Amino acid sequence: MDKYPVSDFISEAMGKIREITDANTIIGQPITTSDGITLIPVSKVSVGFAGGGSEFQTKNGKAGSRDPYGAGSGAGIKITPVAFVVIKEGSVRIMNIEPPVSTTADRVIELIPDIMDKIDDVVRKLKKDSGNTAAE
Repeated sequence: MDKYPVSDFISEAMGKIREITDANTIIGQPITTSDGITLIPVSKVSVGFAGGGSEFQTKNGKAGSRDPYGAGSGAGIKITPVAFVVIKEGSVRIMNIEPPVSTTADRVIELIPDIMDKIDDVVRKLKKDSGNTAAE
């Protein structure tokens, strides 16, 4: 069977989608501010693709000739920024830029990194204070 031109369209569209959605699209290039903070953008990429075609017969078709063919294809890409990885003085955090969470459970999960940082600070302070008391 002869190759129909729609396969060329589909191949070209898929090649462009691969070109656009490389790793740098999802995890962006680092941005360093003047005060030494490094920001790395993180995005969500959604891709949709559709294509199709059909042969059809005509009244004036000749015996043994190839039937007419119609085809179409399309693609869409949506890139949504979702967060920044923030690196400051050796500390790494994720700063979400999505809308705030709507349920209590989601909010608790979102707060866990902050709570862990605060617990770590308290433990360090207690160790430092107990070390000073033992020295006296």
